[in-house]
Order: sequence, then structure tokens, then C-alpha cells
Amino acid sequence: MLRLLYAIVLGLVGAGIVHIAVLLMLPSYSERDIWSRLSAVAGPYAVVRLDSNALGGRSPAPANPFLVPAACRFDLADGPVRVQSPDTIPFWSLAIYDNNGLNVFSITDRTATDRVLDIVTLSTEQMQQVRSGVPDELGRSVFIETGLEEGIVLVRVFAPDETWRGVVDAFLNEMSCSPVVLD
Repeated sequence: MLRLLYAIVLGLVGAGIVHIAVLLMLPSYSERDIWSRLSAVAGPYAVVRLDSNALGGRSPAPANPFLVPAACRFDLADGPVRVQSPDTIPFWSLAIYDNNGLNVFSITDRTATDRVLDIVTLSTEQMQQVRSGVPDELGRSVFIETGLEEGIVLVRVFAPDETWRGVVDAFLNEMSCSPVVLD
């Protein structure tokens, strides 16, 4: 019985130490989220390659070395955001995250028109405005309606080996992230 009481007390003391350590580390981690890192190196609508050079050498190791990521921040108060690239590539995926880093939407080239990256993200009010008449330049775009005000668009491109780096670089260099003006 005494051993059980000793184990419970030891467990509670250990849990208390862990909780205090987490609380002390929280401020340093909250300043290093992806929203803060992107804000420090580029403004909204700027496409940033997520490699160690772009984020000041503090970029985490990629989860998949065959995917090359790029991101841009957006604010739907400025209007819908359009992400597009005139080039084509064998595989791309796009994910939309809120400013807390939670995934809101994901799509791949398999569901896009002719597998071309041309995505427009908009709010519910903006979507209602677009439904009254889709502008000609957005005729082939995929529309994504979100409840976000601000967010991050993350595009990942497949590069199976080094011979594909030129194609991937051209795709990401031509990629744009810009607000759309609705009439």
C-alpha cells in the first residue's frame, strides 16, 4: 500500500514538472509558428519557397524530400485570392491553412481543370457575388469557399529526382498568389 501511495505521489510530482516545463516553453514556440515566420520574410501574397534559406535557416526538415513546398499568406478582406501557375507539372497539391495552422481545405491536380493550378479562395459573401456572374478570366478556375479571413496557401510540387528540379523551379517561379478584384 505504501508503494502505491509512493508511485501516485511520484507520478503527480512528475506530471507537475512536465506541465510547468511546457508552460515555460510555450512563449518561445508560439513566436516560431509558420505564420510568424512567413510574416517576417514576406508580405501577404508573396510566394515563398519553404526551404532553409527562405526562413532564415530555421526551416524544419521536410517530411517528404520529394515534395518541394511554397506558401503565401492572404487576407480575404482584400478580395478573393487566386493562386495559379501557367506551367504544368506531373503532380501538385494545394492546402489552405488558417492563421493558427489548422488545415481547412486540400486539393490535388487530379481534381483541377486540365490539371492546371488555378484556384480561387473566397469568403461566402464573395462567392455569392461571383455566382451572379463569373468573370471571364476566372472561367477555368476552381473556387474554394472558406470561412476564413486570413490564411496560408501551401502548394507542394512533386520532384522525383534532381533532373526534375528545373521543371519544379519553373513551376514555382511562375506561380502567383494575388487578390482578385470583383466588379
